Amino acid sequence: MIRFIQNPRILPNLFQKVSIRRKSCPSIFKGYRTYSSSFPGYVNGLSNSKTKPSILITRPDLPKAAIRRLEEVCDVDMYEEEQPMPRKELLARIRRKDGVLCVLTDRVDEEAIQQAGDDLKVISTIASGYDHIDMEECKSKGIAVGYIPYLPCASVAEWTVTMMLCAGRNFVRAVEAVKSGEWRHAWDPVWLCGRGLSNSVVGIVGMGGVGQMVCQRVMAFGVEKVLYYDIFNPVLGADQLGAELTDLSSLLQESDFVVCAVNLWKGSAGLFDSRAFERMKASAVFVNTSRGEVVDQEALFVALRDQKIRAAGLDVTVPEPLPTDHPLLTLPNIIITPHLAAAETHVRRQMAELAADNLLLGLRGEPLKTPVPTRTLSNKE
Repeated sequence: MIRFIQNPRILPNLFQKVSIRRKSCPSIFKGYRTYSSSFPGYVNGLSNSKTKPSILITRPDLPKAAIRRLEEVCDVDMYEEEQPMPRKELLARIRRKDGVLCVLTDRVDEEAIQQAGDDLKVISTIASGYDHIDMEECKSKGIAVGYIPYLPCASVAEWTVTMMLCAGRNFVRAVEAVKSGEWRHAWDPVWLCGRGLSNSVVGIVGMGGVGQMVCQRVMAFGVEKVLYYDIFNPVLGADQLGAELTDLSSLLQESDFVVCAVNLWKGSAGLFDSRAFERMKASAVFVNTSRGEVVDQEALFVALRDQKIRAAGLDVTVPEPLPTDHPLLTLPNIIITPHLAAAETHVRRQMAELAADNLLLGLRGEPLKTPVPTRTLSNKE
């Protein structure tokens, strides 16, 4: 699998495959802003066809510009409700479609692909993960699959660092204390004291795009050091970002903050179990913005309840949405947000444009801008 480094001094030409020409990390994704200009004559090529390709869009609440581009050249069947498409609806409406534009909540498995029939040429997901798509079935049928690998990385990294600070410094508890009237004194020197990033050891599990950007951002807070563990170790250029490669056990034992930024695959499911939490410091803060399935939530509940670790921040859970009576929500030392780490306005717009480009290219039988890697960690490995 290709590992991407967002530092141009390390690998300046790394992003040529996705047509990015920017030189600095903060602006590296601006090349995705307008993809229609990347395809001179392309849209007209489809619209001049005698028969428009038929596509299914599983959500209506996507950036309108991308949807309009697809409506110009395709017969669009779009689900009307601003909520996940019901399974029965998906199976019924995917029939005889040439392409599918879907999101993470749509399970495009073997059954759905079989239901689509032989017309299906391309599946484009507006997500950085693709565990909701049966990659083996797509490969066997020659169906192209596109995803959004790097556009969300910066916004997810921002959210991750925010959760590290909020969980470590008791930010949410402090806000609630003001609202509830618990703030009874003008000043208290030790009340709600927490752990900050300065002079801390940060451990990052998974040094892909998000992990690298988290590393870059926490360095600005004056951390003591950043440790990382990755199954593809060592990650090219990670040492130049200031990160030190170590084994998982050592990372868990030494880190004040443990960040989970791994992809979901067979080997990462349940990675953070009771044994992992037992290895952490009692003062450690755990943050997960990757996939809910990589964490044993019952084990996390016990670790937080029994103060085996200080605090946690989750942007992803199992299931989603998390039931309001879930035991984790009874704890004062956890922050849970509703899978919003990538929810930044400009990023969402860019993601939709890239997903539309992948779909249009696949309909023409041309290489996608960002296809799922051939050597992929699928949910069947």
